[in-house]
Amino acid sequence: MKIASILSPQRTLCRLAANSKKRAIELAAEFIAERDDRIDEQELYRLLIAREKVSPTGLGSGIAIPHCRMANCTGIMGTLVTLEQAVDFEAMDDEPVSTLFILIVPEKEMEAHIEVLSMLVERFQHSWFREKLEAASNPDDLYLAAISEKP
Repeated sequence: MKIASILSPQRTLCRLAANSKKRAIELAAEFIAERDDRIDEQELYRLLIAREKVSPTGLGSGIAIPHCRMANCTGIMGTLVTLEQAVDFEAMDDEPVSTLFILIVPEKEMEAHIEVLSMLVERFQHSWFREKLEAASNPDDLYLAAISEKP
């Protein structure tokens, strides 16, 4: 699976101004719901925050992958967001997070959920990939960086 199969240019957002993890997730949920009328903003926010309470999704190296499964989601959907200023996300390395990949998966797709998470974690382990995302100054550049396969 490739990022291009779950991400679109319309679901990329650069330099979101948020001063906390909760605010970043709240604004991301609003952004996602504005682009997909099947997604309820409050439900998405609630599910993402509930997941964060179980186990924070900060991977380290400035990356977090907030994720959840939703009953009314018909396909795997990703949204990529860079933050104007890094925020505490309780990441494994205790470093603040500046890039979020929000993942929404259909409720019954447990295997696909794990598969996509694994693909994303593997991709974000590459410093060249993280640097390309961080360098993007607009949503189009961010999308192109995200779907790039090589340094």
